[in-house]
Amino acid sequence: MREILLINVSGPDKPGVTSTVTDLLSRSNVNVLDIGQAVIHDTLTLGMVVEVPEEEDSSPILKDVLFACHGLGMSVRFIPIAEEEYEDWASGQGKDRYIVTLLARKITARQIAAVTRIIAGHGLNIHAINRLSGRISLRREAPDQKACVELYVRGALKDIARMRAQFLEVAGELGVDIAFQADNAYRRNRRLVCFDMDSTLIEAEVIDELAKAAGVGEQVAAITEQAMRGELDFTQSFKRRVAFLKGLDESVLEGIARNLPITEGAEDLVRALKALGYKTAILSGGFNYFGRFLQAKLGIDYVFANELAIENGKVTGEVVGHVVDGKRKAELLRELADKEGLNLQQVIAVGDGANDLPMLGLAGLGIAFRAKPLVKENADHSISTLGLDGILYLLGVRDQDSEELLKWYDERE
Repeated sequence: MREILLINVSGPDKPGVTSTVTDLLSRSNVNVLDIGQAVIHDTLTLGMVVEVPEEEDSSPILKDVLFACHGLGMSVRFIPIAEEEYEDWASGQGKDRYIVTLLARKITARQIAAVTRIIAGHGLNIHAINRLSGRISLRREAPDQKACVELYVRGALKDIARMRAQFLEVAGELGVDIAFQADNAYRRNRRLVCFDMDSTLIEAEVIDELAKAAGVGEQVAAITEQAMRGELDFTQSFKRRVAFLKGLDESVLEGIARNLPITEGAEDLVRALKALGYKTAILSGGFNYFGRFLQAKLGIDYVFANELAIENGKVTGEVVGHVVDGKRKAELLRELADKEGLNLQQVIAVGDGANDLPMLGLAGLGIAFRAKPLVKENADHSISTLGLDGILYLLGVRDQDSEELLKWYDERE
């Protein structure tokens, strides 16, 4: 009668452990039904589910593996598995799969405990855990330090909205970002990223900077804050703010553009995306003048924003054409997806304000970045603890991969 066994090998990581064990098994025509290996801080854990054919006696096989592992300084356990139990396990491969990603400057045991408690509470099983961020030095703590852990989970999830709400609550309490997404082919096949500009790609609201130069900073900033929180109609509030700029000298725009503070991680993110073959776009309720400046600086493919009316070198206080509001951003996202021949599930949208919610909801991956509470509550994903390059973690890109992508991109340029 054939036997099914789980073989667990653990001990100091060294070359040759896996090859030694599998070589011994191969001499008896053992079939490998499942295999997994992980190394944490120079300690190796190897797990294998194997089928020993009917014509083979497992005793000498296991004895050989035991002695070989002992010689390597490794511990080994053999656990028999009933055929019915194995079949139940094998049938589970059709269960829904999800990715839970934790992002922060540091990952703590308390954060992981809270997240895994929620996962277990919804009847999901953790299949694997991986660290995507690089190794952290305890002696040289960088201000832009990043930490990311990715959990693969399986099971039938009945209330996604409730789980997301629980994750959002924990994220606020413990200073961690938690992303939850289906593990499907689209996650590994995104191709277009649409960014808001103000307070997303740049750490400023350009209209507020223009207003300061015009001597009406406080009045305009107050309206901007209300609009981004969703308390005012965007189009009406935008026209009100632009009207305050009447008479501003055109030369002011260049000075502001050259001093725009680029958001942490934005340049690395765009370079990595370009190396991966992504298209990028700015869909902004701000102004084309600054969007085109960022386009040249970062290498963005498309820019759609508002055209500030200027006559005789002075701002008129009006906008040329229709205002790019939340509805228009969503329309532009759809048009770009069609132009690039993409399914909307292949599109990522990133923004911080209430006027970004329509495009965040339309994209396959909508990310509220350092966003207002209303936006975080209504977006499927949010990042508040890291820079924009934290988005790469949601695509499953490791720090090591990012470094290789950036090196390749810079060498090509």
